[in-house]
Amino acid sequence: MDPFQAAYTAGAPDALAVGNGGPPARELIARLAPSEAIALKGCVLTSDAPLDPGHVVIGDGVIQAVQTAAPDGVPVLDTGGVIAPGLIDLHGHPEFNVFPAWEPPQQYVNRYAWRESDLYHQLVRDPQNTLMASLPSWTQLRYAEIRALTGGVTAIQGSGKQATQYQDEALVRNVDKWIFGGQVGRAMIDLPSPGRGMDELTSVLDGIASGSVKAFYIHLAEGRSDNPRSTAELDTLAGLGALTPQTVVIHGTALSANQLGQVRDAGASLVWSPESNLRLYGETTLAAWAVELGIPVGLGADWLPSGSTSLLAEMKVARRCLALQSGADPGARRLVDMVTRDAAVIAGLDDRLGVLEAGRPADVAVFERVHADPWESVVRSEPAQVDLVLIGGDVAYGRPAFVRALVGEEAGGRYEQEIAWGEPMLLDTGFQAHPGAQVIPTLSQLRAALIGAYPHVGPIYA
Repeated sequence: MDPFQAAYTAGAPDALAVGNGGPPARELIARLAPSEAIALKGCVLTSDAPLDPGHVVIGDGVIQAVQTAAPDGVPVLDTGGVIAPGLIDLHGHPEFNVFPAWEPPQQYVNRYAWRESDLYHQLVRDPQNTLMASLPSWTQLRYAEIRALTGGVTAIQGSGKQATQYQDEALVRNVDKWIFGGQVGRAMIDLPSPGRGMDELTSVLDGIASGSVKAFYIHLAEGRSDNPRSTAELDTLAGLGALTPQTVVIHGTALSANQLGQVRDAGASLVWSPESNLRLYGETTLAAWAVELGIPVGLGADWLPSGSTSLLAEMKVARRCLALQSGADPGARRLVDMVTRDAAVIAGLDDRLGVLEAGRPADVAVFERVHADPWESVVRSEPAQVDLVLIGGDVAYGRPAFVRALVGEEAGGRYEQEIAWGEPMLLDTGFQAHPGAQVIPTLSQLRAALIGAYPHVGPIYA
């Protein structure tokens, strides 16, 4: 197996065991956070209804209160924006997001076809092997995490084994790796084949049976609806005993209405990446029917070579596809739920993520208000409208005035200043989660290293 294949298929099918190369069982330590409790003021999206105006009180890395009235004795930062849970991107291949968008020369019958094409090897696979041979394994992942963060995303899925080497220092949370002191998600790229993958699947199924695995991500039926190989994959999965309530079907483009009924009956979930589907196969999943059936549906931007530039961009594609399939606009609230509340449920992390509630980690994204309806405002936002991002109370990214108001002028000087979509922004790219930990380079250092090895690196701010 060459380095590309090893990276592509390393979707964490194996558990990350403490004492066996896995990270220590602890949560992230806040990097730069307010020294005392502080309240963010804006239009707050709660699980019931927007609070406009509302206040989210944050202290010690957690949400202490969500309320309409200004809290007593707590400084208030008026954001003027929409305050939402951090977005959750439930499908991607982050290490490959260093590559620019790829224009497929044709439509393919399934993912196996384009993976075998000479042009794809030339544009993505060979450059990936070059990068993996010349740079530390986490370099590409950290670059991709910054791309996600600056788009309002606080948790991602799909990072390869590179993540295990510094997972307790991840910039954004990785839902199928080490998170909140443990691992609740596992993933596989391909179905097992004779002599390959069965041990990993057995390990996953054992984890499901014991309750330790709450989400099992599997690429399935990724191809055209008239492609027999793609349409047969659901039956194969079911025959292996792996179509369970914890199963998360990624893509499912070839699944028929009846097969989606099987997914619903099994209690499984779906993660949808319409932009990548349409570019590669000319069609996408029957997502509107999945929603109608009550299947939990999340969204993922997939990867930059064939997917959207951000999760916010993917939401807009999803909206158009749902409207075309059903004949009606799905509504902005449903789309926001797909990348917050519903995504957390799918990931088995709904007790921690996806909702702004007291006692939960302060994973928060603040968006510039661009529409009177706050849900609509988020859906219409571009990454340029992301004003502030907190992860576990850490002020990871934001407008300079907001960052300095939260962490102070002196601490604000430790941030890296970036010009993002024409606006000056502050970014916290590196930190030490514990004494003696590896120091992660700044974005400028990451850029220099990546461009030095591969000049055609895809931009973050585009």
